[in-house]
Amino acid sequence: MERLIEHSGAVERMEAGRVFVRITSHSACGTCSARQACGLAETQDKIIEVATPDAASYAPGDAVLVGVRRRAGMLSVLLAYGGALVVLLAGLALGIGAFGWNEAVAAGVSLGAVGCYYGLLWLLRRKIEHTIQFTITKI
Repeated sequence: MERLIEHSGAVERMEAGRVFVRITSHSACGTCSARQACGLAETQDKIIEVATPDAASYAPGDAVLVGVRRRAGMLSVLLAYGGALVVLLAGLALGIGAFGWNEAVAAGVSLGAVGCYYGLLWLLRRKIEHTIQFTITKI
């Protein structure tokens, strides 16, 4: 069985076949003893939507573990950051090298292309959703 990336959280609410879980994301320095003094430690709440046929067996406030396969997590990072970086760099290289635009125009067009890339990801979110699936277990 493939290893999971897991986070603990609490059930926020349920809908038909879906459980919404609130997890708290901590920065890398969250366990540092000097975090109170430096002010760089950051926590952020996130709501994760988990599709499960057992949604009715959960109640608000239940402690749960939300997991995703490591491969699916890496795919998420690749789509979110790697794809955008490739589009940005390709836009800059084409704009400056092939079309002879100045840097400001090439940068603006490249940023617009990254916006289009994220728009495409949004349009394909239902297909991507079936590839990257979360699991949920009660603690």
